[in-house]
Amino acid sequence: MSKIYYKSLEEIELIRESSMLVSKTLAEVAKVIKAGMTTIQLDKLAYEFISDNGAIPAFLNYNGFPYSLCISPNEQVVHGFPGEYVIQEGDLISVDCGVIKNNYFGDSAYTFSIGEIDAEKQKLVEVTKRCLELGIEKAVAGMRIGDVGFAVQNHAETNGFGVVRELVGHGVGVKLHEKPEVPNYGKRGAGPKLEEGMVIAIEPMINAGVAGVKFHKDGWTVTSKDNKPSAHFEHTVAVKKGKGEVLSTFSIIEEVLQQKK
Repeated sequence: MSKIYYKSLEEIELIRESSMLVSKTLAEVAKVIKAGMTTIQLDKLAYEFISDNGAIPAFLNYNGFPYSLCISPNEQVVHGFPGEYVIQEGDLISVDCGVIKNNYFGDSAYTFSIGEIDAEKQKLVEVTKRCLELGIEKAVAGMRIGDVGFAVQNHAETNGFGVVRELVGHGVGVKLHEKPEVPNYGKRGAGPKLEEGMVIAIEPMINAGVAGVKFHKDGWTVTSKDNKPSAHFEHTVAVKKGKGEVLSTFSIIEEVLQQKK
C-alpha cells in the first residue's frame, strides 16, 4: 500500500476494538508471566485468548512468521520467536501482539520486567516508555512524522541510549503495516504531515547501548549489536486535532502487574 489510507470515525472505532483486544491479551500475559516458564507457553495462551474473543492473531503466518506473539528477551529487540527459552529472574521480556477483528488490525507491545531487574534495565524501561508518551504527544493533526521521531530520539539519546533505526512504526488499520512509516528518530518539521483520519503505531525500540542491531538467520530475530538489553513499547494511535487518541491501553496490563506484587 503506497498511499496513506485515511479512516472514518466508524473505522477508528473498529481499530479501537481490535487494539483493546490486543491490550487485553497482553494483560492475560501479565497474569501468568514469571521466571521458570517458557515463552512458548505465553504464545499458546495468547492464541487461545484471541481466538476465544472472535479474532485472529495478526502475526500468525504474516510473511511466514509462525507464532501469535513476538517475544524478545533482553538483548532481542523485536520479532523474537517464542520457544523453549526459560524466563529468568531479572529478565526484560518484550511482548508484541497484533489482532485482526472485523477485518481491522490492532497492534501494541509491552516490555515486562521479571522480578527484580538491575538499575540499567530499570532506567531503560522507564525511558523507553516515556519516549512513547512523548511521541504520542506529537501525534496531532498539523504536526509531522519528524516531530514524533524527534521527540522519541531526543529523550532516548539524552539519557545515553541508542535508538534503533532499521525498524520503524507504521500506519495500521486495514493492513498490519500501512503508510506512513513512523521512525523513532527525525527532524522537527520534516516528513509527511499528520492529518485527522490517520492511525499510526508508534513503537520506540531503544537499546541500552549502541543503536546498531544484528539480523539473525531465522529471518526474524533482531538483537542489539553489543548484546546489551533492549526495550520496546507500542501503542496504536489515531491522529486528532489538539491531541492524539490512544486506541490501545497499558492500564489494564499495569493493574494486573500491580496486583501481582
